[in-house]
Amino acid sequence: MSRRKGKTSVLTALIIFVGLVSCTNQPQQSFRIGAIPDQNPEKLNRQYKLLCAELSRELKVPVRYKPVTNYPAAVSAFRTGSLDLVWFGGLTGVQARLQKPGAKVIAQRDIDANFRSVFIANTTSGLKQINNINGLQVLNNRRFTFGSESSTSGRLMPQYFLHQAGVKLSDFNGNQPGFSGSHDATIALVQSGSFEAGALNERVWISAIKNGRADPKKVKVIWRSPPYADYHWLAQPNLDQRFGSGFTDRLQSALLGWSDQSSTQGKILELFGARRFIPASIKQYSKIEKVGRDLGKIQ
Repeated sequence: MSRRKGKTSVLTALIIFVGLVSCTNQPQQSFRIGAIPDQNPEKLNRQYKLLCAELSRELKVPVRYKPVTNYPAAVSAFRTGSLDLVWFGGLTGVQARLQKPGAKVIAQRDIDANFRSVFIANTTSGLKQINNINGLQVLNNRRFTFGSESSTSGRLMPQYFLHQAGVKLSDFNGNQPGFSGSHDATIALVQSGSFEAGALNERVWISAIKNGRADPKKVKVIWRSPPYADYHWLAQPNLDQRFGSGFTDRLQSALLGWSDQSSTQGKILELFGARRFIPASIKQYSKIEKVGRDLGKIQ
């Protein structure tokens, strides 16, 4: 073999080798997680930073949290595929699933199968304890606020219960309710007296009392709703194609296997207000879908 031919052969082999290395070392795509912004961004960022690190460790893929600006944005991001796994409320989860055929409900918290809303009132409002749904009629002509317009526990189900009591949205002071945007904001607005009453997620209320963000001298619970199914994890239908066969099952197993006996997993579960994640199914949210359609939140 001539020296020139030898150099050509070596160069060709080197090019092929570099090509193979560049193909096999492509950056691994990230698994993208999102959530409805139902609480303040600081808490959510802390919560999902821990969750992403733990899932990345277990699933052996980069996991990244992508915050969204509001509830509809979370639904839109899931529909377009820019989020792979989203922590939805009952209503937004149904909306997202109906827009993405094949999407999978893979888990909920141990508290989500029987979730509740609470109605709270400023202590100077004169509003007393309500003993049944019909008692919600006392909210007629009061300054009242929901949370986000797309919240299950802060708007959809509270409106449903108000409707059962014969209270229309136009019956509130000013002929319409307020929309605070989040459960935390609802507490703050009622506590400050900007609104006389409001409705929110019971777990956020319990947490706010525990950590001092809600002052029982200024704001109190006047009614606790009947139970309904709420929050859940919703996964894209194409995860096995993108991350490998069996990935969705491994993701579900990881979440369901978390224990409050582990310091890291226990902290994550604590931030979620739960002791563990449990299996969930689409049929649990059939009532949410019906109420959503009846109230015009699902077309």
